[in-house]
Amino acid sequence: MPIKSRIRTVPHYPHQGIMFRDITTLLKDPIGLRTTIQEIVHRYKDVRIDKVAGIESRGFIVGTPVAYELERGFVPIRKRGKLPAETVGRDYQLEYGSDRIEIHVDAIQKGDRVLLVDDLIATGGTAEAAVRLIEDMGGIVVECCFVIDLPDIGGRARLEKMGQKVFALCEFEGD
Repeated sequence: MPIKSRIRTVPHYPHQGIMFRDITTLLKDPIGLRTTIQEIVHRYKDVRIDKVAGIESRGFIVGTPVAYELERGFVPIRKRGKLPAETVGRDYQLEYGSDRIEIHVDAIQKGDRVLLVDDLIATGGTAEAAVRLIEDMGGIVVECCFVIDLPDIGGRARLEKMGQKVFALCEFEGD
C-alpha cells in the first residue's frame, strides 16, 4: 500500500475547516514507517550530504533514522528555549503571531551540505526560517524533504521561489 493511504485525515483540527494530515498512523505501522524511511534514504544515498537537519518535532522522528541510514549526523532545529547550549535563531510568522526556531551555534559548519527534513510542508513559514537559519550558519541546503506536501497552500512554491529544491513522498491537494 502507498504511504498516502496510511496517513489519517482529521477534519476540523486544530480549527474549523482544517483537514489535519496525521502521520501517527503512518508511524505506528511498521511497514509504513520502514517504507517512508527507505524511500527517503534511497533518494539521497548517492547525494553528498554532511548532515540531516530535522524540524521539531516530527522532523526528528523522520530525520533521525534517515541520518542513521545515510551515516550522517543529525541536527535538531527546535522551538525557542529548548536547546541547552548556545544557540542562534530565526523568527518567523504564524497565522496568528510569530514564533522562533533555534539551532546550536556549533551544529553546522561553513560549507556543510544539509538535507532539511520535516513531516509536512503547508505554508512553508517554518521551513523557510529553517533554510535561512542553516544558510546564516554557512550551510548549504541540498534539498527540503517532506513526507507530505499540501501544494494548494503554497509552501513548496515559497521554498522554490527562494531557489530551494523540494521533495515530498506524497501530496494532498485541496487542503
